[in-house]
Amino acid sequence: MTMPRPLMPLLAGLLFAGGLAQATGPIPAPSIEVAEQLREQALAGNPGYDIVADLTTRIGPRLPGTENDARAVAWAKAQFEALGFDRVSTVPVTFPVWLRGEELAEVVSPAPQPLAVTALGGSIATPEGGLEAEVVEFANLQALIDAPDGSLDGKIAYISNRMQRFRDGRGYGPAVAARSSGAVEAARKGAVGLLIRSISTAEHRFPHTGQMRYEDGVARIPAAALANPDADQLSRLVALGEPVRVRVSLETMEAGEYTSLNVIGDIIGREVPEEMVVIGAHLDSWDLGTGALDDGAGIGITFAAGHLIAQLPQRPRRTVRVIAFAAEEIGLLGARAYAEANATRVREHVIAAESDFGAGRIYALRSGAREEAWPALEQIGQVLAPLGIETERDAGGPGPDIIPLAQRGVVWAQLAQDGTDYFDYHHTADDTLDKIDPEAIDQQVAAYAVFAWLAAESDVDFGSAPPTAD
Repeated sequence: MTMPRPLMPLLAGLLFAGGLAQATGPIPAPSIEVAEQLREQALAGNPGYDIVADLTTRIGPRLPGTENDARAVAWAKAQFEALGFDRVSTVPVTFPVWLRGEELAEVVSPAPQPLAVTALGGSIATPEGGLEAEVVEFANLQALIDAPDGSLDGKIAYISNRMQRFRDGRGYGPAVAARSSGAVEAARKGAVGLLIRSISTAEHRFPHTGQMRYEDGVARIPAAALANPDADQLSRLVALGEPVRVRVSLETMEAGEYTSLNVIGDIIGREVPEEMVVIGAHLDSWDLGTGALDDGAGIGITFAAGHLIAQLPQRPRRTVRVIAFAAEEIGLLGARAYAEANATRVREHVIAAESDFGAGRIYALRSGAREEAWPALEQIGQVLAPLGIETERDAGGPGPDIIPLAQRGVVWAQLAQDGTDYFDYHHTADDTLDKIDPEAIDQQVAAYAVFAWLAAESDVDFGSAPPTAD
């Protein structure tokens, strides 16, 4: 892995230099100047892109519970050590393993043709020889819920709602309910299978996978996603007014339980090492692509940001903790295990942020911090501003793996990434390294290094949100 150039010798004098003008705010001027140098160093050279390239090349896809999952854990431990972190530790997480096999689908009538399809994560297999039935289309999940009981007996439900494109990805929530709950609702109406339009903004012929769920007391039926062009084709066939029959064959398998690991790298604080500023990303990925955007990019960004801080001549006042979370794709299981393992240390996690929205440039700093902490956040924002990042109040939310911590009262921060095209590739075979702009990674490494360093240098109490039920 290519390592960045050493930090400029100027940094050694900045940490405790005398005679510097006082910063306007609670974070002292020497710390601000170090942050500015970190920003420029990150833009001039850092290992972020090389880390993503190494992960996606040496390991590839990292489905939880597979051999590649174990290899990724070993890789992450070795990376933390090579990048100069002071301490590497792990937190175990155990979960059932789901595996994908061969996937085929085709229109049988009235116009025979193949369909690009992929099983949703957790789906059962179709019966041996596949499943053939008439398709009934629904415009969205609510239309399926509103269908009469028994109206889908022996049929395949097809939900055709299309996800809308936004920079902040807000079209995902309304659309993804079809993936997560569609099989349960279809089974309640008597369906023997479920097809959905991919939860994706792309028009490429790559079906989008992702976790779905079953419910106790409701029949388990196989569930799959169609690539968006194939979903359009199926809708056009249904619109002709003739019965449309589809055959689907999904090979999936439940392979027992497996214990993976959250991997943690710490840069131990020089004054209050028990207090931690957390940044992180998830190490696992779906199996169709190489997990470059989701979430290899986040791993590269946060590991490299920690590395730059570790190269400074003095450690930050508080500990900077970088977490590579396990098993995010199948339900935030690693994050939940981490939060549970640290339930008695919630107040030691002073603020936490996650990079898990691809590799688009960061455009905003947001936080759920208390009002009294905002002068410090605005100082951080001033150092981030040359990167094209604005400071925004009353917006944003925690990254997925930060949610279990936030539910216990840990304050979140968000370095909001431009996700305009993120859902073109998300959870598809097209999630590969070529989609990443190295200069965009540099901008994000700079932002995370600045944020983590200054939050750790401060003595600010960012506050505690009221805990909620997990």
